[in-house]
Amino acid sequence: MTDDLPLDGVRVLDLSRVLAGPMCGMALGDLGAEVIKVEHPLRGDDTRDWGLRVGRTETPYFNSANRNKRSLTVDLQTAEGRQLVRDLARHCDVVLQNFKFGGVEKMGLGYEDIRALRPDIVYCSISGYDRTGPEAARPGYDLVVQGEAGLMALNGEPQQSPLKFGVAVVDMTTGMYAAQAVLAALFQRQRTGRGRHIEMALFDSGVMLSAYYGLEALAMQKDPPRYGNAHPSIVPYGMYDAADGRLIIAVGNNAQFERFCREVIARPDLADDERFRNNLGRGAHRDLLVPILTEEIARRPRALLLQRLSAAGIPCGEVLGLFEALSSERALRGGLVTQQPHPVAGSTHVMAPPYRFDGERLPVRQPPPVLGEATDEVLEALLGLDARQRDGLRQRGVI
Repeated sequence: MTDDLPLDGVRVLDLSRVLAGPMCGMALGDLGAEVIKVEHPLRGDDTRDWGLRVGRTETPYFNSANRNKRSLTVDLQTAEGRQLVRDLARHCDVVLQNFKFGGVEKMGLGYEDIRALRPDIVYCSISGYDRTGPEAARPGYDLVVQGEAGLMALNGEPQQSPLKFGVAVVDMTTGMYAAQAVLAALFQRQRTGRGRHIEMALFDSGVMLSAYYGLEALAMQKDPPRYGNAHPSIVPYGMYDAADGRLIIAVGNNAQFERFCREVIARPDLADDERFRNNLGRGAHRDLLVPILTEEIARRPRALLLQRLSAAGIPCGEVLGLFEALSSERALRGGLVTQQPHPVAGSTHVMAPPYRFDGERLPVRQPPPVLGEATDEVLEALLGLDARQRDGLRQRGVI
């Protein structure tokens, strides 16, 4: 499928770093775009120094957001470096950036600067907050936004303090929203020839993530209660401890509840109890019902429960550790984790794109790049700079 990808022929200049912008660039790269990631010649993307080391210049954090890209090193603090990026932008369809507010304009690489060079450019700016509001200059950090957007307040058990999500969910969602917007702008450009300036804010995405909890809070004029692994309106629905391990049980309707009581835990009396016959009743009496179900589940081995739940047509599953999940037969069979060659480490794990087209998962065409691996190739192919010119740039610290 490498010769028939949806964004084949689209070129992206990715000036972003850390997570939100790189996630957007990776999504476009997964779909077939050529993504040129611009990095500092010495340190590269900040995430090249976060967590475990892979080879000399990569980490799992960096690798999680930078597959299907090429790395070009340019020092944007130099006038020559900034001019190189402007020259490259002429040959690109999309520019991504998430510099601090005003920083990219000071370098002469803002939307208006690039549009003057390429009027039909699709330019995406990612910031922490509304770029037209009083907080425009505030830096955007996922954890801060999780707190300010109310996401931490809805997460965790009722007796806990507010709790962040396990991954940087605001950054990741902002990247996905940004990729959607870029795709829409590219589609419109095909019809109109017009470029667009897309502006994404982490806080906006954080608010969107509150979803139905957010709307419930507005309807109630107060915070909805937290239910941890349980569901706010469906009972039983959550994580339970079997005799030898944890599992998920999701009883979605009244017929499933009746089968659960009769066929899974052998408690027909619960199915016949008027208080529990419909979900509204089960929700109203959850404090009475849940302890009974918890005790019944804890008496039985997980494998037996899963067998009975599946036979009864009730959604269920194991609760696995992260390593166990990623090395499971399900993940391997689906091709979700790949081994990619690495010039130093020999090989490294890289997640595969989540997309399938015509029954085929889109490939990892390029593993996350070693810092600066494509600098010479890109500058020669797009700007025609020969070896002598590139050596001069290196001697001056530009690349």
